Amino acid sequence: MAVNSMNRVFLEVIEWFDETGVELVHRIPQQGSAEIKFGSQLVVRESQQAVFFRDGKAADVFGPGRHTLSSDNLPILTKILSLPWGFTSPFRCEVCFVNMKTFTEMRWGTKEPVAFKDAEFGMVRLRAFGAYTFRVTDPLRLVNSLAGTQAVFAVPQIEDFLRDITVSRLNDLLGETLKSLLDLPRQYDELALALKARLVDDFGKYGIGLADFYINSITPPAEVQKTIDERSSMGVLNGDMETYLKYKAAVSLEKAASASGDGGAAQGMGVGVGAGLGMMIPGMVMNTVAGQPAGGSTSGIECHKCHVRVPAGARYCPGCGASMAAAHRCPACSGELPAGALFCPACGMKLAGKARCPKCGNEEETGARFCSKCGAGLEG
Repeated sequence: MAVNSMNRVFLEVIEWFDETGVELVHRIPQQGSAEIKFGSQLVVRESQQAVFFRDGKAADVFGPGRHTLSSDNLPILTKILSLPWGFTSPFRCEVCFVNMKTFTEMRWGTKEPVAFKDAEFGMVRLRAFGAYTFRVTDPLRLVNSLAGTQAVFAVPQIEDFLRDITVSRLNDLLGETLKSLLDLPRQYDELALALKARLVDDFGKYGIGLADFYINSITPPAEVQKTIDERSSMGVLNGDMETYLKYKAAVSLEKAASASGDGGAAQGMGVGVGAGLGMMIPGMVMNTVAGQPAGGSTSGIECHKCHVRVPAGARYCPGCGASMAAAHRCPACSGELPAGALFCPACGMKLAGKARCPKCGNEEETGARFCSKCGAGLEG
């Protein structure tokens, strides 16, 4: 540009470089209008378009390339400028450069949870987050509807507005298409496409085109998420209520022991007790359902592992699944005894019949080691 003796600026080469990467519109000059010499050069980059204004009206929109401001490309100005000046007189106008690149670092999300009526969990509040890309499709509309006469109009100035539009449309879409949060994982792509279709017209009113749109996550509150996790655990267990009760009992007791004790011993004991009770609970539940008391009944035998009363004739314990083939234990050494055994395979103790005292002839019950009358030792 050239400057005369009266400090009046005459723009001879007009161009703009976006050093920030976030500017949508850049106005030259930034304040008021400038005296642009007829025949000056307007340089527009491949990623730009330039809107030329004269007397507050858009005269033309220039695409990429070098443009000479003359009567060839500005026919409107031919009528404005008078011939006596030889088309060399300066005239006052302004140029708005519009950034036409694709803006990729765009995020959207709910500031506050949105209400959603779920078919499985009732009324819940959801948070949603995602990303999108956009580019300007109509420079003149963008300048007139959003930028106006601002010197610089950047992405942060429109980001909140676009996010609010997105969240509003998301609320409508969820209410119309989604029945339950359990269906979300397989519907992210479908929801994103449907939401993008609704946003195209909203963005287009301001000269903005929506290129890509993604939904990254839609999350429920913590208590609803916990319920979903528990339901998933049941799915992993294939609906096995017995195993599920063991799992829940062990986890609950482990947490209780950890909370009440400071040392590792207390925590370890909590784990052991939790595991033991976890094996006992299913059998207690089964006994209760069958009309038996929680501690078992007088019929059958007691499991040697979880101590649940096992119905007579059962091959496996309903509480822990242990085999009943070795459900008896030796009264002397507590070793496991095969069904029908007469002697303990571990210590050799006689299991059947009565023991006779070799001194006085008194008979004692099986398992006695000394005579109750004379005190003599008994044969094993």
